[in-house]
Amino acid sequence: QVQLVESGGGLVQAGGSLRVSCAASGRTFSNYFMGWFRQAPGKEREFVAAISWSGPNTYYTDSVKGRFTISRDNAKNTVYLQMNSLKPEDTAVYYCAASEGATRNLLEYKYWGQGTQVTGSS
Repeated sequence: QVQLVESGGGLVQAGGSLRVSCAASGRTFSNYFMGWFRQAPGKEREFVAAISWSGPNTYYTDSVKGRFTISRDNAKNTVYLQMNSLKPEDTAVYYCAASEGATRNLLEYKYWGQGTQVTGSS
């Protein structure tokens, strides 16, 4: 089992920045490909970003490329999502998730956090 706990969400004005974190416990963190997903009210959960096991490879959905940065610190069992130039359309609950394989497909992520609310105000 892997337990994931997100933190760092909040309200930010459009154009502002926010960093959300996800702390993992349980099994060896570096064994997992980590992803961030988000779900806005009335919409399906969608892929935002992912990072490979030791962190050299990162992946982003087109709408956040150049604005968001995913990173991980395996010594701290933590994955981060730095969000810059936030837009109102980035407003959503952000979830981190762990997968054994490299994937953007949320169905292939085995472990999920409880989510943290990020609101970009206009």
